[in-house]
Amino acid sequence: MTSGRSVRVLAGACVAALAAWAFADRLEDTLYIPLDHPAIQYYQQPSDPVARLAKRITSGQAKLDFAPNGWGYLPSLLKLLDINTDSQVLVFSKTSIQTAHIAPRTPRAIYFNDEVAVGYVQGGEVLEISSLDPKLGIILYSLDNERSEKPELARRDDCLRCHQGPITMGVPGIFVSSIHPRTEGARESHGSAFITDHRTPFKERWGGWYVTGTQGSQKHLGNNVELVDPLHPGGPASDSTQNVTSLDGFFDTSRYRAPTSDIVALLTLEHQVRMTNLLIRIGWDARIVGQAPPPANSDQAYQVTPKQLDSEIEEMVSYMLFADEEPLKAPVTGVSTFTKTFPQRGPRDSKGRSLRDFDLKTRLFRYPLSYMIYSAAFDAEPESVKQRVYARLNEILTGKDHSETYAHLSAADRQAIFEILRETKRGMPAF
Repeated sequence: MTSGRSVRVLAGACVAALAAWAFADRLEDTLYIPLDHPAIQYYQQPSDPVARLAKRITSGQAKLDFAPNGWGYLPSLLKLLDINTDSQVLVFSKTSIQTAHIAPRTPRAIYFNDEVAVGYVQGGEVLEISSLDPKLGIILYSLDNERSEKPELARRDDCLRCHQGPITMGVPGIFVSSIHPRTEGARESHGSAFITDHRTPFKERWGGWYVTGTQGSQKHLGNNVELVDPLHPGGPASDSTQNVTSLDGFFDTSRYRAPTSDIVALLTLEHQVRMTNLLIRIGWDARIVGQAPPPANSDQAYQVTPKQLDSEIEEMVSYMLFADEEPLKAPVTGVSTFTKTFPQRGPRDSKGRSLRDFDLKTRLFRYPLSYMIYSAAFDAEPESVKQRVYARLNEILTGKDHSETYAHLSAADRQAIFEILRETKRGMPAF
């Protein structure tokens, strides 16, 4: 994503998102889609991974174990949710409900898989959790991290004040931001933040984050604990903050489940969060399109036309295929086992290929089609959406679409992706 296309998050956007909504040409310009829309009904009982775990705990089929030394329920929760500790990424900007405990020497840790992210703060009162429901979208939870006879995974809809707005396409969602890292006690003003994904220039990424790994001569904003401003070009990057393979000089890494904030995990997370928001937004809009229009005098004013929905689906397809991905100008190497374990979590075709295989030389993935096509959220999309996505993928991958948008895909890329999909994606039509 070019600098001009970067999303600048305005101060107070979290509050504004709750005050109004509007359909706009760009998905990120939508302030707020009503959660009680008859086609959505966000407050109904969810069926996301955390909700399912809560039911297992209540029935006695699962148990959260409490660990000493400040870990609390974190190790047990990660195990029950099938989240690897090598996914750990560390952020020291104050962009959490537990800002008083977050600083460069005590960063917040985030662990994730395809559906769930768990946030841990040293000395914090709660574990922060986001979980992807196939139809409702992101559901937010907290878990008190002090010993309890009946630990409760509590739904936290109050967190939507920051997790629903323009930065999440108007739906409850998640995001990665590159922000001016301050050390004062107040939560970050979002006035100097960029929302980042796989389109973002490397030099604008990871302000307020620790980054471990090597990336050659490419510069990023990570590992700088001084008062720097990513809006001013060049300033924060220095040799001491680039190609960092150990964080031991920054803080006590023994207080974390892993000593790393892996660069490959960060790159993957950046792709995944916008892909997740796209799946949610298009699923919501498709259900609204499929509903009978409200009376003219109805307060239910948010509506979507079939033409608008088609445009949104086209945007999702281009993102799935990594159109406009920021090319890597040098190879990237992580320092944790994430580069090995992440590809093992998905299906492979008869030639041993997977959409989860990394490239890390000139781009993130060897076969650039999002692995989120295997997600329950994609499978739960209305049939009309899936059929349109499959039809476009067929046109692009078989070479019928020669548009500039997909010029980054070679003939070999297209053939490989098509063959992988044909063998591994259940429900894909036989074109």
